[in-house]
Amino acid sequence: VICRSLANSSYGIKRKSPLQNLHLISRSIHHPYYPSSKFQRPPLRISIQLFSSLNRLPLRKTKLLNVKYGYQFHRNFWLARLASRLLKLRYLILGSAVGGGYTAKKTYDQWKDMMPDLDEYKWIVPDFIWELDEHLDFEKLIKAIPDADELAKLLPDFDKIGESFTSLKGFFSPGSPGETAFRATDQGYDNDKQYKKGLLGELILLQQQIQQHEEETRRAAGQYNMGSSQQKRKVSDKEKVDQLQEELLRTQLKYQRMLERLEKENKELRKLVLQRDDKGIHQRKLKKSLIDMYSEVLDILSDYDASYNTQDHLPRVVVVGDQSAGKTSVLEMIAQARIFPRGSGEMMTRSPVKVTLSEGPHHVALFKDSSREFDLTKEEDLAALRHEIEIRMRNSVKEGCTVSTETISLSVKGPGLQRMVLVDLPGVISTVTSGMAPDTKETIFSISKAYMQNPNAIILCIQDGSVDAERSIVTDLVSQMDPQGKRTIFVLTKVDLAEKNVASPSRIQQIIEGKLFPMKALGYFAVVTGKGNSSESIESIKEYEEEFFQNSKLLKTCMLKAHQVTTKNLSLAVSDCFWKMVRESVEQQADAFKATRFNLETEWKNNYPRLRELDRNELFEKAKNEILDEVISLTQVTPKHWEEILQKTLWERVSTHVIENIYLPAAQTMNSGTFNTTVDIKLKQWTDKQLPNKAVEVAWETLQEEFSRFMTEQKGKEHDDIFDKLKQAVKEESIKRHKWNERAEDSLRVIQHNALEDRSISDKQQWDAAIHFMEETLQSRLKDTESVIEDMVGPDWKKRWLYWISRTKEQNIRNETKNELEKLIKCNEEHAAYLANDEVTTVRKNLEARGITVDPCLIKDTWHQIYRRYFLKTALNHCNLCRRGFYYYQRHFVDSELECNDIVLFWRIQRMLAITANTLRQQLTNTEVRRLEKNVKEVLEDFAEDNEKKVKLLTGKRVQLAEDLSK
Repeated sequence: VICRSLANSSYGIKRKSPLQNLHLISRSIHHPYYPSSKFQRPPLRISIQLFSSLNRLPLRKTKLLNVKYGYQFHRNFWLARLASRLLKLRYLILGSAVGGGYTAKKTYDQWKDMMPDLDEYKWIVPDFIWELDEHLDFEKLIKAIPDADELAKLLPDFDKIGESFTSLKGFFSPGSPGETAFRATDQGYDNDKQYKKGLLGELILLQQQIQQHEEETRRAAGQYNMGSSQQKRKVSDKEKVDQLQEELLRTQLKYQRMLERLEKENKELRKLVLQRDDKGIHQRKLKKSLIDMYSEVLDILSDYDASYNTQDHLPRVVVVGDQSAGKTSVLEMIAQARIFPRGSGEMMTRSPVKVTLSEGPHHVALFKDSSREFDLTKEEDLAALRHEIEIRMRNSVKEGCTVSTETISLSVKGPGLQRMVLVDLPGVISTVTSGMAPDTKETIFSISKAYMQNPNAIILCIQDGSVDAERSIVTDLVSQMDPQGKRTIFVLTKVDLAEKNVASPSRIQQIIEGKLFPMKALGYFAVVTGKGNSSESIESIKEYEEEFFQNSKLLKTCMLKAHQVTTKNLSLAVSDCFWKMVRESVEQQADAFKATRFNLETEWKNNYPRLRELDRNELFEKAKNEILDEVISLTQVTPKHWEEILQKTLWERVSTHVIENIYLPAAQTMNSGTFNTTVDIKLKQWTDKQLPNKAVEVAWETLQEEFSRFMTEQKGKEHDDIFDKLKQAVKEESIKRHKWNERAEDSLRVIQHNALEDRSISDKQQWDAAIHFMEETLQSRLKDTESVIEDMVGPDWKKRWLYWISRTKEQNIRNETKNELEKLIKCNEEHAAYLANDEVTTVRKNLEARGITVDPCLIKDTWHQIYRRYFLKTALNHCNLCRRGFYYYQRHFVDSELECNDIVLFWRIQRMLAITANTLRQQLTNTEVRRLEKNVKEVLEDFAEDNEKKVKLLTGKRVQLAEDLSK
C-alpha cells in the first residue's frame, strides 16, 4: 500500500526536481538515465534494483526529512526502509556465497597444481595392496566380528575381583592371622622392603629363638658358675643349663635343616632357569660370567713377563696344607665332584691346579686349552677327568724333578656352586723319601711361598685333625706369610677321627678358637670329608658329615658353633672373603696397569713417533705379507730376462768343457769329416751324462738368486730392517725344502739332443751370429791365456820400466823357456798340440847351453799355454776368413779350400743354449715358482706357530716395547 501510494503521488509533480535537493528515496525514483524532461513512472523493478548492493550506495542510517516541494505531503518511510534493509541483506548473503565459492574453487585449483604427481610412485606400494579388495570379502569380516554383548562376556568379572580385594584386606586387618604372620617376618628388615612369609618367615623366627636360647644358656651357665651355697640349687642349675643346651641344639639343627631345604629348592630353581636360558627360550645371548672373565685375566697374567710380578697382585684362594691333610678332598667338596686323582699316602698333587668355580645349568668340567666337556654326573667322565689331570701333571714335571711349577687350569661349572678361583698346591712335606728329587721339599716351599706372598691371596690353611698339632708344618709357613691373619682361613679336617682319638675334646675347641696354633686367621672351620674310602660319592660324604655333626658332642656341648662346621658354610665364607678382596684389589691393579701403559706409550712416542705400535705377532703378519708379495714378484719377471740370465749362466758353466773337451780336440784333426765325427761323439756323450744336470742346476741357482734379490732388495725409505733376519731365515728354509722336478732332466735331455743334432743354418744372420759368438768366446779365452802367461813369465819391459818391478828367478826361467817354444812354433806352424819327447829334450839342451837348468814338466806346462795362445789366435783369424763363407756353406764347401766346420759347431752350441734357456724358463714360470711360493707359505705357517722362532727372528728394542704395550 505504501509503495502504491508513493507511486501515485509521483504523478502530481509538475516540474523536474533538482536531483541534489531530493531525499535519498526521491532521488532513487527520479532516475537520471531517463532523457525525457517529463517524469515518467518507472517500473517497480527499478526502485528495487536501485537498492541492491551493486549500486555502492552508502549504508549509513539517514533520518527522513519532512521536505515539501510543491504538491507533496508528509511521508513516513520506516516500513519501506526496513523492507529495503531485509532485501539488501539477502543480496549480501547471495553475493558473499557466490564470491566465496569462486575464491574457494580458485584456491583449491592452486593447491591442486602445487601437489606433486604421485602416479609415478605407485610402485612403492605392493601390488597385493591394490588387489586386496579383490581377495578379501570385507562384508564377511564385518559379520565375523562378535557383537558387543559377546565381547562383554570375555571381560573379567569386576564384582568378584572387588570381593577378593575386600577379603584380602580383611585378612591383613589388625589382629588377623595374616597380619601376625606378616609382622613375624619383618624382624631385622627395613620398613620399605617387601614382607616375606612361609618357610622364610619360620627361618627368621627360628633364628630369633636360637639367639634367645643362647642368651638364656649363657645366663644360666653364669649363674651356675657363680657358685651357690646350696648343693641342691647347684644341681638344679646344672640340669637347667643342660636342658637349655639341648633345646638350643635342637633349634639349631631344625634351623640348619630348613636352611638346607631352602638352598636345595633355590638350587633346583636356578638350575631350571639356567637350563631355560641355555636352551635359548628368551632368544638372548648369554654373557660370559664375571668369574670366567676374572679367571681368564689370571691366566693372561700368569703368562705375562715375570719381571713385572703382575701375576701376584690379584686375589685367588690358595689351598695349602701338609701332605695327606685332606686339602684336595676339601676342594672336591667345594666343587661338589671327585675330580682329582687320589692315592693312599703318596704324593698325588705334583703341580698347581687352578680351579675356576662358576654357576651353570649342568655340572661339567673342562680345561682351558681344550673344548671337551667332562660330565661330572657320570662316573666314566669323572674317571677320564682324573686320568687326564694325572697325565697333565706328569707331563709338566721335568726330567729329574718330582713337582712342577706349571699351572694346570681347570674350569668347573654347576648349579649352586660358589663363584671363586682356587689353586690347589702340592702338599708340604717334612722329609724327602726315596724316588723323590733331592730338592723336592725346597721346591714345594718355594711354590707355596710364591702363591702366598701375594698380599691379596686368600690362604686356605688345611690342618689334619687326626694327627697331633705339634707335627704340623704348614701352620708355621702360613704364620710367616700372613702373621696378622688378615687373609687366612683355617680348616680342621677329619674331625670325626679327632673326636674319637683325642682324649681331651677341649683341644679341638682350642684349635677352632685359634688358641693352640701360633697363627691368626679370619675364621676357623671344622669339616668332615668322608670316611677315607676313595669310592665315596659327594652326596654320601655330605650325608655322613651332617649326621656326624648332628650327633657330635662338640656341638652339643657348644665347643663348636653351628656356623663353623660343614664344608657348605666353609665355601660360603671363602666365597664372601674372595669377592670382598676382588672388589678391593681390581681397581687398584687396573690403575697400576694404566700407569705402566702410560709410561710405555710415552717412551714409544719419543722413540718411534711415526710408527704404529705393532707387537711381535702383528709384525710377523706384516712381514709375512711382504714376503708373499715378493714371491709373487717372481711371476712378474719377463721371459726375456729369464732367458738372458739362464743362457748367460749356462754358457759360463759349460764353456770350459766345450772349449777344452770338444772344440780343441776336434780342431786337432786333419779333415772336416773327422772333425764332425769327433764333435758328434763328444756332444752325444756330454748330452747323455752332464748337460741336462748342469742345466737344471743353473736354473735352480738362477731361481735362488732372483728370489734372494727380491727378498733382500731395499725399497728405499719403506724398507724396514727389522724383517731382514726373518726374511733370510724364510729364504733359507724355503730353498732347503724345495726340490726340482725329477722329470725335468729327462725331457730336457731329449730337447738338447735334438737341438745339437741340427746342423742346418738357415740364413746369413744366424751365420753372422754364430761367428760373433765364437769370436767373443775365443777372445775371452785368449785374454785369460795372456793373463796366465804374464803371471808365468813376469812383467814385460814396459811395466818393468814404468812401475819399477822386476822378474823373479823362476819367471826368468819361464821367460827363456817361452822364447824357445815360440821359436819352435814359428818353425812349424802346423805343429800338434803336444810336444814330443825329443822336442822337450831339444828345448832343455838349448836352455842348458845358455846356463839355464829347466825341468821337463816346466817345459810342457809352458808349452800348453804357448800353444793355446797360438791356437786361439789362429782360430780368430779363421773366423775372419769365414765371415764370407755362408755361400760356400750352402754348397757344402764344394770346390772350396775354406772349411768352416767350427762355425757350425758354435752355431749348434748357441742354438742349444737358446732352446735350453727357453725350456728352463717355461719350467720356472709354470711350475717351480709356484712350488717355491707354496714352500714359502708352509714355512711362514710353521714359523707362525713357533713362538720361540718368532722371538729369535724378530728382536730389538722396538719389538720388545711393542710387546710390553700389547701385554
